[in-house]
Amino acid sequence: MVSKISDFTPQMDRGIAWRARIGLIVLATDHTLEFEFRSLIRMPGVSFYVSRIANTPLITPDSLEAMGALIGDQAGVLLPGESLDVIAYGCTSASIVMGEEFVFNQIQAVCPESEVTTPITAAFAAFRALGVSRIGVLTPYPNEINQLMIDYIGHNGFRIEAFGSFNMSDDNQVARISTHSIGQALLEMGRDDGIEALFLSCTNLRSLEVIREAEEILGMPVTSSNHAMAWHTLRLAGVDEPIEGAGRLFQHPL
Repeated sequence: MVSKISDFTPQMDRGIAWRARIGLIVLATDHTLEFEFRSLIRMPGVSFYVSRIANTPLITPDSLEAMGALIGDQAGVLLPGESLDVIAYGCTSASIVMGEEFVFNQIQAVCPESEVTTPITAAFAAFRALGVSRIGVLTPYPNEINQLMIDYIGHNGFRIEAFGSFNMSDDNQVARISTHSIGQALLEMGRDDGIEALFLSCTNLRSLEVIREAEEILGMPVTSSNHAMAWHTLRLAGVDEPIEGAGRLFQHPL
């Protein structure tokens, strides 16, 4: 039996995220996004917090749109009672199918004080920061999603000079596309003289291993859904310093 319980008065500080708190809504089927965010967001005082949103591995417009009603609830379980500087919704194709404004509204209805981004929002911000408008795009998606992406990017003022796809409809299989295959596809697409930058779309595609090498070989910026969204969340949170070894984008402010 304990004879005495001592009471202590703690000294409080601002916690591990004293500089920036980032919320991240990740698909239940995503294997890659958290891993790549951990590789990029490592600076002192910056942390990200994750919730998982229910989805099916099948990649169709209907399955992607079905997540819309769940986004607000998943934002609400990110550090309840605390404010977040930025909340990122981690699905490129769903953000296109539903529209960025819909995603923003769902999150800000629950967390009105937070900045919001998505992978496609971040990609557009990255293109502007890099000063490029003629893009090569590589996706894992089936044709129906690819056509929606081509239209969406074009309507936002960017010109797709080359487009490639692995034509897959199972998100679990997307995570298993080898980095060798991704790198080879990028190098082939990057030979097009009209391209100013390359974009790998899909948070489940492994991209960090190939971005730096592709940039060195091709002599142009390369970014991806995860890469651009990590950069954008940091910049929106006021974390502006360059990150060495993370590719050209991370040398740029917002």
